[in-house]
Parts: sequence; C-alpha cells; structure tokens
Amino acid sequence: MYANAAGDTSPVTLPQLLQARREGRRLTMLTCYDAGFARAIDAAGVDMVLVGDSLGMVVQGHDSTLPVTVDDIAYHTACVARGLHRAFLLADLPFQADASTSSALEASTRLLRAGAAMVKIEGAGFKLDVIRHLVEREIPVCAHLGLTPQSVLRLGGYRVQGRGDEAAQRLLDDARAVEAAGASVLVLECVPWALAQRITEAVSIPTIGIGAGAACTGQVLVLHDMLGLRHGRQPRFVKDFLAAGGSVSGAFEAYVREVREGTFPAPEHGY
Repeated sequence: MYANAAGDTSPVTLPQLLQARREGRRLTMLTCYDAGFARAIDAAGVDMVLVGDSLGMVVQGHDSTLPVTVDDIAYHTACVARGLHRAFLLADLPFQADASTSSALEASTRLLRAGAAMVKIEGAGFKLDVIRHLVEREIPVCAHLGLTPQSVLRLGGYRVQGRGDEAAQRLLDDARAVEAAGASVLVLECVPWALAQRITEAVSIPTIGIGAGAACTGQVLVLHDMLGLRHGRQPRFVKDFLAAGGSVSGAFEAYVREVREGTFPAPEHGY
C-alpha cells in the first residue's frame, strides 16, 4: 500500500505521509541522484526519495559527506525532480549550510526551488532554532538523529549511537525536541532497535530507520548500497536487493515489497 490511497499514482504529499504514520502503514525511501534512477524508483512505488549528501561518497568519490556543497545538492535535486512523478522528494542541507538560520533559509529556498518538497537537517541542539525558523517560513523539515554523518569528525567515525542509558535518554529527548520544533519526519540512523522503537512510540511523526530496526514507520537505504555497489565493507543494515530482485527495477520492487511486508529489515540487519 502506498503513502496515498491504494492504486493512486498521484504525487505523495506531506499530509499523506503523516496519515500513513497514523494508520500504521510502512513507508519506503531511497536516496537518488539523477533522473534515470528517479524514474525507476518512482515506477516501483517508493514513497520518498532523498537527494542525500551521501552523493559526496557514492557519486563524487570522497571519504565523507563534508565536501558536499549546496550547489551540488541543488543540481542533483533538479535532476531527480525531473524524473519523479509520484514520490515525495527530500533534499539534504549539506555540511554548514544550516550553521545559522539565515544560511539555512537561503539554502532551503534554493532546494525547494530546485524541486524538493522538504529539507533534511542533521542533529538537535541549536538546530532546533533552525528547524523552527524554516517551518515558520513554510519550509517542511525532516530531522536526522543518531549517527549523523556530518558529525563524523566529532564522533570519531561511523558508530552506532544511543548505547547506554544516558546516550539513549539524550536521543529520546532530542527526538521529542525536534518534533516540538516542527519537524514533520525523523530519520534515525544506526540506533539500537529497542531505542528506535521507544523513540517511534514517543513521537507522532513518521520515523524512517536506517540501521534502526523494523519498529520505525519506514526505512531508507542509500541507492548504491542496496544495489550492491558499495566500495569497502558493507554495513550490517544493508541488503543487496539487486541480487534478490535480479534487475535494477526488480531490486526496487523487492525493497518496496519487503519493507511493506515487514520482512526487511530482519534481525541480522540491526544493532
């Protein structure tokens, strides 16, 4: 079942995503960076597409997301938007684009003009003021907690977050805070399954997990990862759907089917 009515191929809207959360329907999201893949993802019935700053690693060849610029995200957002008819399009605010309310507003305006329907912001803290500022100016926001790749230098690498009572409580408090600030969707990355479930139960907005368990409202994977194109060690939460689906379009269809049926992620994909 899609985020909008079953069999309805009209564009997915934010109210429909919120309705899916209320009705307990699982949502699907994939990253994407060009029009060709966007068309295939859209045809498979994926609910949400994210132009992620992951493009810095999987498209540009960097070893982190930090070099990605607003120009990069705006360019790829415009490309993806041309390939979509139905899926809801989100775009990342890259490193330091949300360092102030004014810079975040300028960058977000560019991304919405490029075709995005929502921007994604990593972290809480002072970002709560940024979220409020954007939402008050009619810019929908997706928050991102847990492993936040733009914080890789402070975190000392790509590590599971929220382990231990104090860290878990901090993430739970941050989740409530980003919702109160106006975020409409929350991505949870590399969070222990039990904690992700607690967070999902504590907020009323959709939670989209990546390495955060099956109790989240929906799931997201990086396009290249789920097609088995990752360079280096594959994270535990990734499944090669190209092997399962037999073709690129089959991979997208298998992903949608398994998320909606609740068979992905399986226990071996979590922490």
